[in-house]
Amino acid sequence: MKFLRPLFLLLFLACSTIGFAQLKLDAKKLDKKLAELQALTKTVGFSVAIVHKDELIYAKGFGYRDLENKLKADENTLFAIGSSSKAFTTALLGAMEAEGDFSFEDSPSDYLPDLKFYNDELNNQLKVLDMVSHRSGLPRHDFSWYLFPTQNRDSLLARVEFQEPFSGLRQNWYYNNFMFLAQGMIAEKISGKSWEANIQSDFFNPLEMKRSNLSISALEQDENASKGYGLDGDSKSKVLLYYDIAAMGPAGSINSSAKEMANWLKLWLNEGNYNDQQVLPAAYIRKAQNPLMLIGSGISDPQFPDIHLASYGYGWFIASYKGHYRMEHGGNIDGFSANVCLFPEDDLGIVILCNQNGSSLPPLARNLISDMLLDLNKTNWHDLHKERLDQAKKAEEETQENEAVTEIPGSSVHLPEEYQGFYHHPGYGSFKVFTTNDSLFAKFPIEKAYLKPKFYDIFDLYFMEDDKVDIEAGSSLKLNFQTNNLGDIQGVNIKFEPTLEALSFKRKPLDFELSPAELETLVGAYHLSGISIQVSVKDGVLMALVPGQPEYSLIPIADKEFRIEGLQGYKVKFEAQEENMNMILMQPNGTFTAKRE
Repeated sequence: MKFLRPLFLLLFLACSTIGFAQLKLDAKKLDKKLAELQALTKTVGFSVAIVHKDELIYAKGFGYRDLENKLKADENTLFAIGSSSKAFTTALLGAMEAEGDFSFEDSPSDYLPDLKFYNDELNNQLKVLDMVSHRSGLPRHDFSWYLFPTQNRDSLLARVEFQEPFSGLRQNWYYNNFMFLAQGMIAEKISGKSWEANIQSDFFNPLEMKRSNLSISALEQDENASKGYGLDGDSKSKVLLYYDIAAMGPAGSINSSAKEMANWLKLWLNEGNYNDQQVLPAAYIRKAQNPLMLIGSGISDPQFPDIHLASYGYGWFIASYKGHYRMEHGGNIDGFSANVCLFPEDDLGIVILCNQNGSSLPPLARNLISDMLLDLNKTNWHDLHKERLDQAKKAEEETQENEAVTEIPGSSVHLPEEYQGFYHHPGYGSFKVFTTNDSLFAKFPIEKAYLKPKFYDIFDLYFMEDDKVDIEAGSSLKLNFQTNNLGDIQGVNIKFEPTLEALSFKRKPLDFELSPAELETLVGAYHLSGISIQVSVKDGVLMALVPGQPEYSLIPIADKEFRIEGLQGYKVKFEAQEENMNMILMQPNGTFTAKRE
């Protein structure tokens, strides 16, 4: 009777496979559960698509794409998918590797010779695979591209040289958008086409993603595009302006619909094949399903006990979810959140796109759908999230009650105008600090912020909307202004990265305009301890000549106050005394007064 055992095993395996493949979808029940999540998260609108093998088995929109005009969202509504774009960018290189034009083991400098890093280890040892898997040792440095955007990819990538790592190469996993910008640029160098043209020709066209696009201008022109929203307080939704990700496009600029993203899922569930066309090499699909770098310890987080061995692969987060192999990637950009998910062993794909800023809905809906369709132990994601929201709110209230008040209103050491100037960091960019009605403001390339005095030379930064400040929203950044030996503001420290010390932005004072007639009143010979300092005007610039030294340009920074160009920490101030004029020289070694003849 021994021959029965193998036959029994074969029958068992066959039956198990058939049962495993037959997903049970109760559409009405799913609709109800998704609507409950929408209400809980206060999401204006979202769309869902579910794929089994090469079949779209569910596609639906919920809520509104335009709340004000009551325009409903559907499965064809376009949303910004943010970082869910990353798998597209890495897949471009995967296809090029299959063609023999590239290897993930290559150095990025083979393709981008101008790319420099902060230290020799990264310059000499970093591989493209390290960029793909977020193991370069660089933290995010996201404020560099978010607050200081540019349309020029070369100039954006040039900032990397001045961005400090927080750990050694391949020692820690840490998400970094700049490394995906670099991947997109490598694809451009190899193909001779822009990243946008590559995405269009290699993926959008063969996958029939006809309305998917890569820019805000294209999104705005589509008749079925969603607006983006954020929560104003606990419940009221407000429209957020589209954010133009500009040169950082390869890290997250795709706009698409749930229905068209379903075709991207079909590609991954069918070994790179779509409609009998091999769009991606099957070898790359199999390769990209493997993890490259463990995230943390890989041990499940107490908040997410059903997730084990969390890792990152080729533009995908990879983990075991309740015993099922899962690949997924979220996406967040102003007003939008997304999640794209694959269970390759179960032939299941899920995409959720929504129009709420930093929303919990996509991962909640993904988990809900996964539990239902894979017939897993059910987690009540609605109640669990509600409980966590209540706990977070209670913790925030307790923190506010217990937090020591350290503000000293009006305690700033300097007058508001003394902080004015341009502040620059080579790894980020420049912003301007200026005064209006005795209040201090900061102007970044696309954002304006109010600087509220906290104590001494430290200010809380509040980003503004329509020239309005919401102090109740809280401040996420502090500006700590630094002084030189004369007590003048010479820069500002801003802690953008939790893993690094604050970054130092150097100050260049705002040039203060004085009329030619005002400059002429300062001309003359000023005497100090037997030395005659000749002050003159040349080509509209006040000049000072000290015997035995080069002639210095005096750049106005306030009324009758000048910085000495080329000498940091040196200032000159002119003061009228009775019928005479004094020239006050403020230097690191002291303050000296010269009198005019």
